[in-house]
Amino acid sequence: MSSYPRAPVLLLVALATLPVAVLAKVQSICASDPFADPTNDPCNPLKYIASDVLSGIAFGLYIAVGICFILSTWKWGAAWMAAMSVGIFTFSMGIGCRFGLHLHPQSKGIYIAEYLLVVLSPCAFIAAEYVLLGRLARDLDMSQYLLVSPRRVTPIFVASDVTTFLIQAVGGSVSIGANDLKTNELGSNIFLAGLVLQLASFLVFTLMYLHFLRRIYFRHPETWRQGSDSETPWYNDWRTLASALLVSCVGILIRSVFRVIELSQGFQGAIATNEGDFYGLDTLPLFIAVAIYVPFWPGRFIRSSMKDTTLDTAIDNDVRKHDEKASNPA
Repeated sequence: MSSYPRAPVLLLVALATLPVAVLAKVQSICASDPFADPTNDPCNPLKYIASDVLSGIAFGLYIAVGICFILSTWKWGAAWMAAMSVGIFTFSMGIGCRFGLHLHPQSKGIYIAEYLLVVLSPCAFIAAEYVLLGRLARDLDMSQYLLVSPRRVTPIFVASDVTTFLIQAVGGSVSIGANDLKTNELGSNIFLAGLVLQLASFLVFTLMYLHFLRRIYFRHPETWRQGSDSETPWYNDWRTLASALLVSCVGILIRSVFRVIELSQGFQGAIATNEGDFYGLDTLPLFIAVAIYVPFWPGRFIRSSMKDTTLDTAIDNDVRKHDEKASNPA
């Protein structure tokens, strides 16, 4: 049995095993009225009062997309997108924690849960993108145009994703639960390193994907035009799914760049304490990255996956083709 579907499970296990000692840290002297001046309240980690309206809109939209994913999987298959489905619901849980922060803005425990869920859940989105590219290349029988063989694309990049996830988890838990500046800076630097590595890894993946499309366009034009000269509607054309994957990658890249810049300023920087930036440069790009698959569900385009007996067998066949064509260039 393939180990790839276990990625979301690994992410959840890693999240569940984060250090819990940070919840027992000593609090600073808090403002008597947490709603009077949240910006200068030493016990308010957000430095503002979370908006219930924005939280409600974001929570509702993400839950709706998650439900659509479940229904799409049931109707068209593509259970290998489960990592993204799991990530959507854990991200929604993080948004849901903001309702608690609205009522209890000084709660460090709620803030830790909110921050870790919101920041780490996109790792599951990224893992699903890695799996999707391998599936798309295999379905088109264009595996030879990937710089990395399909059998290695998913494990290599998912391993990178899980590693950066753990680095961020450790750094975030250390920094958020710190009581002194030195420990806080140490945690921030660890977390920032994880974000930078994740951004670099996903940027490499996106460039590899663009190179893959370029090689198909120039070296295999009949595949690129597949469906153009037939009665296949555009919304069933594989290039539509390819475009959706590209849009999703751009959304994740925007969010990743935002998080790197945000953390480079520190947890109390101008960006980190601005609710508009959080929704405009984090929540919205990620929403576009996942919602794009609601109308263009991969299972509608890659139907052959429903007939596979095992993923590994199918990938092995493609790897052999990849190696044969690499050893005998045209």
